[in-house]
Formats: sequence, structure tokens, C-alpha cells
Amino acid sequence: MTDSAGIPGGTDAAGGGEPPNGRRRRRLLRWIGLGTGLFVAVGTGTGWWIYSKLDGNIAEDTSAAAELRRYDKERPAHLAGGTQNILLIGSDSRTGAGNARYGQDKGTQRSDTTILLHLPADRKSATAVSIPRDLMTEIPACLKSDGNRTREQFAQFNWAFEWGGTACTVRTVEAMTGIRVDHHMVLDFNGFKKMVDAIGGVEVCLKRPVDDTEAKLKLPAGRQILQGEQALGFVRARHSLGNGSDTDRMERQQLFLGSLVKKVQSNGVLLNPARLYPLLDAATSSVTTDPGLASLRGLYELVRGVRDIPTDQIKFLTVPRRPYAADANRDELLQPDATQLFQRLRADQPLTIAPPAPAPTATATPAPASRPAGGRDGERDEERDEAAADGKDPARTDAPGTAEPSGPVPTFTGTTAGVADCR
Repeated sequence: MTDSAGIPGGTDAAGGGEPPNGRRRRRLLRWIGLGTGLFVAVGTGTGWWIYSKLDGNIAEDTSAAAELRRYDKERPAHLAGGTQNILLIGSDSRTGAGNARYGQDKGTQRSDTTILLHLPADRKSATAVSIPRDLMTEIPACLKSDGNRTREQFAQFNWAFEWGGTACTVRTVEAMTGIRVDHHMVLDFNGFKKMVDAIGGVEVCLKRPVDDTEAKLKLPAGRQILQGEQALGFVRARHSLGNGSDTDRMERQQLFLGSLVKKVQSNGVLLNPARLYPLLDAATSSVTTDPGLASLRGLYELVRGVRDIPTDQIKFLTVPRRPYAADANRDELLQPDATQLFQRLRADQPLTIAPPAPAPTATATPAPASRPAGGRDGERDEERDEAAADGKDPARTDAPGTAEPSGPVPTFTGTTAGVADCR
């Protein structure tokens, strides 16, 4: 027997004579409810798996944290609340997957690139200060990987990372600048390549072709998108781009990072799961951080504070420097400019960035007006050499950050992510 709708069974005895259409609606709702529950369960499980994977990718640097705690009383205090200072270190280690092609692994590593990132309390800007690897500075006594300790000495900045790893580099930067480093991140060659590939490459513009066998880089002139391998060669090349100096290389790195920031802030990355997840996976699996950042939540809190900063307020500059008097192939701090920069950052005071002024001639570069060419306050070169031989830094003034910044907002040579375009 069928009902008028053609559905077997007639009336529903259990439903007290409920019409067949009502019965079908109830069955449909049950299936929808079940399907929705399964979808939510699967989505929750997938989300938790992704979170756990990304969170587990991050390597925690407990040894550096322990060493920094040992010297906590000697480290500078925060002068302005709410600020954060993060030390970004690019390691030239040849160990690990994908790094061997850049040289023989000799069991040592130095900081190929070091950037001090200052985030002000209002999070309306960010200032990234490159520290030259060839800068001569005081390096404190540091714990080596074999358990022995080095002696305090005046030496090339990037030796700190080779001698005592991240903790030694952090303490060297703090002693030099008077700025408290809150967090640190270490990234190697392969990690850098993976992050660039994850966002689909970064745009650069070359005025002339590049063929650099040492950097393993061969590129035509013009506007182009660099993928990971090419990007690494671009930011590392010295002999075939610019004037071959490390300072010129740092300026090129800053332009590249500005272009990278613009790419990451674009909707093509942040609102595209197909791009965002590979970027997060590459970033979390490529960095070693202090315990405070060694979690997805820690990194998220950091990113959340800077994601809305306008690109023209993301500033890049190199610490004011000049050729070291005892060796023109090394650098020294340019005073009083360097101390003024450190004081502004430590006190969370504003500063202005402007592009470098054109050189007056193609071959000559005038000596900085703030210091005589022969040394500070007319000091003779032989006296400076003697001071360096005794392990002293003749360019250093009194402890950085001891005086409060005052007067008009100073201008430093640099660039911003807002102008990091082909030119």
C-alpha cells in the first residue's frame, strides 16, 4: 500500500500520523546535522594538525638562553616600556640540507648578516639596523661549544657568532649599542631560500647583467622575479654588484627585504592559504629562536604587532660606519652618529630615513665631517693602531645610551619598504 505521495508505508505509526513530507524533512535535517558535525570534526582535526606541525617545527635555543641568564645583571635595561628589540642573524653555516654547495663545512659558522629590528611601543613603525660583519668592536668573554671560554677582545664583529654562537652575538650587540635584545632568530642559507620560494619569489631590478661565480649567480639586466636560489646569490654577492663592499651589499639586502615585506603584506600571500601555509611552514622550520618566540603563539604575537605597519614606516639603515683606520678593509663606528642612533632607539624616540646623497665625484668620497680623517679629535693614526693592538676600541665613546636623546629628529641614510621598487 502506498500513500498519495507514492511513498511506501502510509502514515507513520510512531509519529502519530505525521505526514510523509514532514518525515522526509526530519531525515534530511538529521543527515545535514551529521554531515556538519563530521565537517567540523575534520576541520578541527586538520587545524589542530597544522598548528601542531608548525608549532613543532620551531627550534628552541635553550643554550643561548642559559648563557644570557648568566650575564643578566650586566645586560642593559629597557629605557622605554612596550618596545621590542629582535636580533635577526643570518648564519653562513654550511651544515644542514642544501647548504654544502656554498662551501666546505669546516665545523664553524659566522654571522653572514645581522640586523637589529626595533619595534616601538605604539607599533606604528619598525626600524631595521644592519650591523656590518666586518665592524671592529669589543667582543666579551664568551662560552664556546667545547665548554671553554674566550677572552674579552677587540675583533671583527662576526667572529662573535663563530666563537660563542647567538649568546655571544647578542651580548656583543648589547655592549655596542646599550640596547636590550628581547628576542633573537637565526636563519641559515637553506631556510632563506625556502621562505622566498614559499611566497613565489621577490621582485628586483638590475641595471646590468650579473655573472658572479662565487655567489653562483647569473642574471640578465632588467626587472625580474628572483626565486630562492637566485635570491640568496643576490643578497650575498659582492664582487659583481655595486662597488664590491660589504656596505653596498647591505644596502642591496635592505632593498630586497623591503620588496619581500611588500610581497608578504600583499593579499597574494596573507589571504591566499596556498601561499600562506608554505610560508609559515618554511619560516617555522627554518629558524632557531629564543624560548620566548619558540612557539607558533609567540611568533603570532610578534607578527600581529607589526602586520599593519605602513610600508613607508618600515625603515632600513646601516649603523653609521667608516673604514677602520688601522685596516681599510674593516669598519668602525662613525661617531657621534652611531651613538645618537643607539640612543634614539633605546629611548624609543623617532628618527627620519633619507636616501644617500649623490657622491660629488665618481671616484672620491669625502671624509665624514663629524670626525677628522686622521682620527677622533685629531688623534694620530699610530695612536689608534696602538690602542687597537691593546684590545681597545679607539672609536668608542662613553657607554651607549647613557644620555637621553634631545633636539630635533635626526636623519639617517637608509630606505623604506615603501620605496623598495625597481629603480
